Amino acid sequence: MTGTQHHSQEPPLIGGNIRRMRKEAGLTMDVLAERSGVSKAMLSQIEAEKVNPTVATVWKISQGLQVEINRLLEGSEEPVRKFHVTTRDDIVALDTDEEGLHIDVLTPIQMVEDLEMYLLTFAPGGALRSAPHFPNTEEFLTVIRGSIHVRAGDRDARLGEGDFIRYQCDVEHDIENTSGEASLVHMVVRFHKRSLGH
Repeated sequence: MTGTQHHSQEPPLIGGNIRRMRKEAGLTMDVLAERSGVSKAMLSQIEAEKVNPTVATVWKISQGLQVEINRLLEGSEEPVRKFHVTTRDDIVALDTDEEGLHIDVLTPIQMVEDLEMYLLTFAPGGALRSAPHFPNTEEFLTVIRGSIHVRAGDRDARLGEGDFIRYQCDVEHDIENTSGEASLVHMVVRFHKRSLGH
């Protein structure tokens, strides 16, 4: 026997798989560290194949990447097909200073500042008043229940149940419930930061 022992079944070197899947998902190491609970320093070492992580660590990373743990171990070349469910219990409520407004964040954290989705519940008279977003950012609103008044720059519109509006929100903009009943609005914010400079 030589001084170095070779086990018949060595743990797979999965750093390359993790790095590839992280880049496919468009995640920075900082974001994956936040999502997985594994430190950036440890992720860096794993991706560089300097350490073989424990199964528990691999599981955390797989959760952060939203892939099955076997995908990391096998290193399949198939593209990652996203299928992510956020249950009602997992939806984050966003605290605001606005009176009469409740915001539920539907978007997974990895989509922040790319495509964001919210459910806005306005009490009568409740409003969301926003400063300009990044250039060319758009908002898409669907009124699920009730009615609202939307203003973006010098344009405004009144919307009722079932109505839809799309507008650029790189100007000051407001959404206000001017009715006497609660209103529920689904909002999508689409950022265009990546197109800047092209």
